[in-house]
Amino acid sequence: MGELLRSKRLTLSLAESCTGGLVASLITDVPGSSGYFLASLVTYDNGSKEKLLGVLSSTLLDHGAVSEATAREMAAGARLATGADIGLSITGIAGPGGATASKPVGLVHFALDASGEVTVDRAVFPGDRAAVKQAAAEHALEMLIRRLS
Repeated sequence: MGELLRSKRLTLSLAESCTGGLVASLITDVPGSSGYFLASLVTYDNGSKEKLLGVLSSTLLDHGAVSEATAREMAAGARLATGADIGLSITGIAGPGGATASKPVGLVHFALDASGEVTVDRAVFPGDRAAVKQAAAEHALEMLIRRLS
């Protein structure tokens, strides 16, 4: 993934919620990642999503924090706030609480904003909190690799 970003001369920033910085940790485990990775904004509560990423309060009220609409605004916010070429966001319900009938534990929304061109994804991952976070982080990186390839 890093080589793809480097070869295309692209930079990346993240907006993480349910993964709590895990995606940033995986990226920065690679030596030289400072050549393409700018920042990760861990916006766990709605106020942080609004203040740091520019997510609209109406989006949060109408769709909730765990939604495609919020993921889109988070990705755009990360890209714009840091000047990155690509913003990637992850928002979901890692559990064990917080679920509803329409939003089960393990539901995660992803958005990748490349200069305003947005790709979204949605998945439901099984397992406990740690398993959901790990699966979501890996899925986010795979989504990025697919987009760059």
